[in-house]
Amino acid sequence: MKAPTPPTDDEVEACWRPVYDTTYLEQVKPSHVTPERLYQRIGYSAILAARWIFDRLTGYGPTMTEAQWLQRMIFLETIAGVPGMVAGVLRHLKSLRSMKRDHGWIHTLLQEAENERMHLLTFFELRKPGALFRASIIVAQGVFWNLYFIGYLLSPRTCHAAVGFLEEEAVKTYTHALQEIDAGRLWKDRAAPPIACEYWGLAKGASMRDLILAVRADEACHAHVNHTLSGLPANAPNPFAYGASQLP
Repeated sequence: MKAPTPPTDDEVEACWRPVYDTTYLEQVKPSHVTPERLYQRIGYSAILAARWIFDRLTGYGPTMTEAQWLQRMIFLETIAGVPGMVAGVLRHLKSLRSMKRDHGWIHTLLQEAENERMHLLTFFELRKPGALFRASIIVAQGVFWNLYFIGYLLSPRTCHAAVGFLEEEAVKTYTHALQEIDAGRLWKDRAAPPIACEYWGLAKGASMRDLILAVRADEACHAHVNHTLSGLPANAPNPFAYGASQLP
């Protein structure tokens, strides 16, 4: 038998690929769930504090260069890929030791983690961080993984609410990036990396604007999913179909 043609690195990197309608991508806008319950207020306060600190450390503002934007995006995506994996692993282990069903949450959580990792790999094609930046990522990941691990053991719904608010902030940030692109101040005539075209099904020669639109849609999806999961009992069936990405 003839061996099949080996797939490329871009083709094998992800198990699931979100594909969006162009009209839908343009309609995604920042939204906000008003924190009413105690666990929501705790999660929201934690995210606001984290953003306030990070914005000042990275010089976030209206005059950021392309290098600063990419540095911010790469760092944030190394953190954003942690919650889904931690929650998925913990629910996986619970299902094993209790010998009970997970009710479909694991797939959605791991899908989220993989999606955030693909954001990272895509932006990494545009900028290669130096040794100091890589060292800071190692420290931040170690701290955040353990904090989220402990937090999820204590209160999963608080953690999901926090991630929902985190993704709301991500939608705001990517909307800001799109405004900079439309104003001609960011990534003029720069094409999206090939890995982005493969993962999101973008047309050959797609622009950075096309890429940022897709990433923003991903983040909006994660915000909606996590806010929804935060309001469900831990043993409730997962209301989201595997592979779904567009908001209802």
